[in-house]
Amino acid sequence: MHAAWWVAAALLVVTGVVGTVVPALPGAPLVFAGLLLAAWVDDFQHVGGTTVTILAVLAVLSLVVDFIATSLGARRVGASATAVAGALIGTVVGLFFGIAGLLLGPFVGAVLGELLARRDLAQASRVGVGTWIGLVLGTAAKLALACAMVGVFLAAYLV
Repeated sequence: MHAAWWVAAALLVVTGVVGTVVPALPGAPLVFAGLLLAAWVDDFQHVGGTTVTILAVLAVLSLVVDFIATSLGARRVGASATAVAGALIGTVVGLFFGIAGLLLGPFVGAVLGELLARRDLAQASRVGVGTWIGLVLGTAAKLALACAMVGVFLAAYLV
């Protein structure tokens, strides 16, 4: 039974790391849950309260980064609320079209949203690019934070 818990913890962590890139999965919370499960399986012998607190802070930071990066990318180029909503809808719809959908969905959604709001193609294109750049930078930051969480856990566990 002990090995099954370790496998479950590893699966949660791997799914969480994938979730930092795939918008439909809550990446950081899954990584945190997996690492917390692993610490629990080990009776918190190697990974104690301080490490778990650091992991929780990193998980929350990842969620904050996700929200801020996309918003800043859109706001920096003057996106309307409709464009931001369009980017969100484009992200969700893009899930059904594989990698191309994940990459193009937010851009197309933001452009369409901005066109609906202002009907200016040049501005809509800037908003689409700005939103997409924010999304990419946010994803990179979330991935880095997920890797940092795993690194903090391993450092505590192996020392």
